[in-house]
Amino acid sequence: MELNTMLSKKERYLTFFLGDEQYGIGIDRIKEIIAMMKVTFVPKTPPFMRGVINLRGSIIPIVDTRLRFAMEPREADMHTTIIIVEVEKVNIGFIVDRVEEVASIDSSHLSEPPKFGSNIDMDFICSMAQIGESVVMILNVLKLFEADELVSLEQIQKTQTIEGE
Repeated sequence: MELNTMLSKKERYLTFFLGDEQYGIGIDRIKEIIAMMKVTFVPKTPPFMRGVINLRGSIIPIVDTRLRFAMEPREADMHTTIIIVEVEKVNIGFIVDRVEEVASIDSSHLSEPPKFGSNIDMDFICSMAQIGESVVMILNVLKLFEADELVSLEQIQKTQTIEGE
C-alpha cells in the first residue's frame, strides 16, 4: 500500500446550500432526502422549529436551518429540500435551500474552521473543505443543538407519535 493512501482517506458528505453558502453533513448521518412537504406547527417551540411532518407513519421534527443559523427566512421553492438526519437516535428534518451532491473529500483537504473569538460560537462547524473553487463548511450536527433542545425534539417526536396512534 502506498504511503499517501495510508495517511489520507476520503470521507463522503452530502453538500447543500443555504443562500450562497455551501455546507456538508457526513453521509453516515443522512437517513433520507425528501421534497419539501406540509409541516404541522407545534406550539411553544423555538422559532427555528417549523413543526413536524408525518413521514410514512413516523413523526419527524423539522428545523428551518436558515433560522437556526440566524439567516433571513425564505419561502420554499421547487429546490427546497428536507434532509432527514439522525442526531442522538432522533431523526430530525433540516430544511435547506437546495441539495448539491454527495462529495468524496480527501481528509487532507479538510482544515480547522477559523477562530473568530470567544463570543462567536462556531462549534457546530467541525471542519472546512475546499471543493474546486468553493469552501464547504462541514457541520457537526450534534453541536447544532443544546442538550435540552435535543431532549425537546425527542419529546416532540414521542408525543406526536403517541397521539397519532
